[in-house]
Amino acid sequence: MQRTLVLLKPDALERGLMGEIISRLEGRGLKIVAMKMIWVDEALAKRLYAAHEDKPFFRGLVDFITSRPIIAAVFEGEDVVAVVRNAMGETDPALAAPGTIRGDLAQDIERNLIHGSDSEETAAREIELFFSKAENFKHTTE
Repeated sequence: MQRTLVLLKPDALERGLMGEIISRLEGRGLKIVAMKMIWVDEALAKRLYAAHEDKPFFRGLVDFITSRPIIAAVFEGEDVVAVVRNAMGETDPALAAPGTIRGDLAQDIERNLIHGSDSEETAAREIELFFSKAENFKHTTE
């Protein structure tokens, strides 16, 4: 079984779309193995988006993810990284297919509701950013 990190971003919570987004992922046969609501601080945001540090949109990513609480969740399932990425749709909702979370629900490229790890390696790193070993599930890296 593979695991991945999913973040429901501030706009998902602000717009009351958490249930729908989670339901769509569970409807794809994925299981939630950890979940919590947190307020991301700047240090965590910078670690999360470290790959984009030199890009012009980096500051906007950090400012947005730290603007309100988010939900962090670990989903488990067969090919979960690919399943979540397909369910999310393209980063830019204008390019996302109908039937995807972003295609149906997101407002724009900056307020696109959801983050999902882009590989198994990234998922392992991101899960450890948001969930400590003391929390009630076993990390994939163990």
